[in-house]
Amino acid sequence: MNERQSKLLREIVESYIKTAKPIGSKSLCKKLGCSSATIRNEMAHLEELGYIEKNHISSGRIPSEMGYKYYVANLMKPKELSEKDARALQTIFRNQELALSDAIEAVIEIISEMTNYTSVVLGKNSKENSLQQVNIIPLQNNKLVAVVVTNQGVVQNKQFTLPINISIQEVVKTSEIINKMLIGTPIEEVSQRLEFEIKPIIAEKIEAYETIYTIFSKTFNDFASKASESVHMSKKNYLLEEPEYNDVDEIRKIMTKFEDQNLIDKIDSTENKDAVNIYIGNENEFDENVTVIKTTYKKNGSEGTIAIIGPKRMEYDRVVGLLSFINKELNEEE
Repeated sequence: MNERQSKLLREIVESYIKTAKPIGSKSLCKKLGCSSATIRNEMAHLEELGYIEKNHISSGRIPSEMGYKYYVANLMKPKELSEKDARALQTIFRNQELALSDAIEAVIEIISEMTNYTSVVLGKNSKENSLQQVNIIPLQNNKLVAVVVTNQGVVQNKQFTLPINISIQEVVKTSEIINKMLIGTPIEEVSQRLEFEIKPIIAEKIEAYETIYTIFSKTFNDFASKASESVHMSKKNYLLEEPEYNDVDEIRKIMTKFEDQNLIDKIDSTENKDAVNIYIGNENEFDENVTVIKTTYKKNGSEGTIAIIGPKRMEYDRVVGLLSFINKELNEEE
């Protein structure tokens, strides 16, 4: 591709990103200082190479997936954040009263507002989570809620229905034993200690100990898996506001994917964990009609992936600049 063709492709991509309208040769003449015939010839060459394609509605051209990839790899330069945007993000990152997970969730809300795209964070919480307290909350109709809290501020609850022959007092008594013996135990070790240390004790003191043991065993097993992984998504509806989603079938298709946990989990895989990674169309495992741009973080024992999902007609320079800034903020050494 020669210099003029590169400039032409950049102009077509960036114009289509802004307007979502096919680009005709006339609109490009003044910008590139070429005749209409020259522009048409160069556009025909770019189409032959596979970088642009004809829109089925008009005679104008739009970037192909291959064109977007060439633009990102060779023509696009990340855009620096404005001072206002940088301050908004730094204010959250440097708020010592916020837990890291809360800070990141607040940040992706801001990212979505800044970009008008959907943001996702998939985190692995600190392995330093240890048991701080177990509470039993009685409900009506012989139901109860078991609430588990860690020293890192992670809270999970699970609801149970007690058999008629078991009293809530016995469950509360068991929770008191657990609180007395297991406070400070790493969450990953609680189930094992529950089996070998707590179960023999409640077997002596509580008649229906097997059923009560099962309640706490299920609670801690569920908690251990949920405490180590977290997913937060911001502004799913933003993607639907793009012109690409003016078709009911397309809306239904993408919303179904947002509800598919397996597809969301795949966003977590990243090739280069020290950089911003761009997956356009068929390069990502989420949806062939979108772009997923993501970066990773590792701070205070927690790690995860922050991703922005948008149409292939995405403001790549702005999003890459934004995620590069976040990558630097979250991975800077303490």
